[in-house]
Amino acid sequence: MADTGAGDAVDTLPAEPATDAVFRPVRAGNAFEETVERLLSAIKLGVVARGERFPAERDLATRLGVSRITLREAIRALQEAGYVESRRGRSGGTFVTYVPPRPSRAEARRVLADMGGDLDDLFTLRRALEVGAAVLLAERGLTPDQNALLTERLAAVDGAVVDDYRRLDTVFHLTLAELTGSRSLSSALTDARMRLNGLLDAMPMLVKNLEHSGAQHHAIVDAIRARDPEAARLAVNEHLEGSEALLRGFLA
Repeated sequence: MADTGAGDAVDTLPAEPATDAVFRPVRAGNAFEETVERLLSAIKLGVVARGERFPAERDLATRLGVSRITLREAIRALQEAGYVESRRGRSGGTFVTYVPPRPSRAEARRVLADMGGDLDDLFTLRRALEVGAAVLLAERGLTPDQNALLTERLAAVDGAVVDDYRRLDTVFHLTLAELTGSRSLSSALTDARMRLNGLLDAMPMLVKNLEHSGAQHHAIVDAIRARDPEAARLAVNEHLEGSEALLRGFLA
């Protein structure tokens, strides 16, 4: 997004549940650091996937509540770290180039150490947020539009190839928070998922586990559609227990 005109290319923000939560206004006192964090979250959550272009500079700066100078400085820092590259010309802009590290136990332990090593805290937060969202949706019921969106997200993760599974799985889980209508809940789960994905990305994908995970996704959606809060609670808990057990086993 250098001053080449490319920074004002006409782009819209991706229509993903994490978009509003990731590109929310930053705090004035830490504008540069939080802008970098927001952009990194967009990259690592797949809101802006590898090979895709960030939205127009003017739009993004407005959404983040920062000056275009601050935004450019943040992008320059990410460019120097190898997360993005800037391209000139009519179809130029800032494109994501980030490639996740090769899965390994050593990488997972490094990520956990960077997080402070408190795995229990992350799992407890995630359970509170995701179980709460599913129970609330089951209590309220879904509108036709909400049901259609949830159907679309579920189908997307069902049909995902292995390389794109993590991103679409993240979108599915964040959709549950989005459908509650609570921006605070969506933001909190987005932040928690950002931390969790750092660990999950360091763990090899197991096809058999993905099949099991898919069945659990359907159980969660079925419970919500049936307006059965207790079934929703049990389905989400079972799903999260499985991923927690896999992570603990991998890190052991």
